[in-house]
Amino acid sequence: MVAKKIQQIFAKVPEVKYGYTDISYSSFSEEYRFALVFAVPYEEQLNLDSYTEERFENSILNARNKLEIILKDIEIVLKEECIKYYIPPVAQQNEEDLLAVFSFKYAAVNAGLGWIGKNDVLITEKYGPRVRLSAVLVDYPFETGRKITESRCGSCNRCVDICPHKALKGLNWDINALRNNLIDYHLCNQKRSAYIEKHGRKNACGLCMVVCPFGMGETI
Repeated sequence: MVAKKIQQIFAKVPEVKYGYTDISYSSFSEEYRFALVFAVPYEEQLNLDSYTEERFENSILNARNKLEIILKDIEIVLKEECIKYYIPPVAQQNEEDLLAVFSFKYAAVNAGLGWIGKNDVLITEKYGPRVRLSAVLVDYPFETGRKITESRCGSCNRCVDICPHKALKGLNWDINALRNNLIDYHLCNQKRSAYIEKHGRKNACGLCMVVCPFGMGETI
């Protein structure tokens, strides 16, 4: 019944991709057995020709607003069914290790939504990396998706080549890869944070995403 109600929520937004994974790998596993994870595509799927930082930032904000509406609908169902749940914050805990309390990306690959690209971002077949992720941890047994364990990026290096700060290392991800294997995340964060003083926020810098051929009707 619960899965059916959640399915009905996503039937209203068929462009959104979702799935379930067990979270036995997580520190939250003693309280919550599974996670519902979903990816909201940016309404404007920018490419390199149409990209500006401001337009990319707006795409992120619009997807986040849509995501919040979906989360509220999911919460209503879980409360009605008296199911224990937790919505992890997307924000990183601090500016040193730059880690969130729960990795949406890792949950997404375990749920079969995509893989991690050479830019350390989730890549989906349909939208490439141009999606916003969220997850809900639940103490309820859902049917899980098929885990993706290897990259499908192959020899493509477009994201690596376009990075203005050369923060990407050009290595293909697999399920055992560490973030450090793919990206100098401190360098990336430092360069994006330099934007705060003048603009009041980090630079959205979506170049490594808009250049990705996945989701843009290209073959690699």
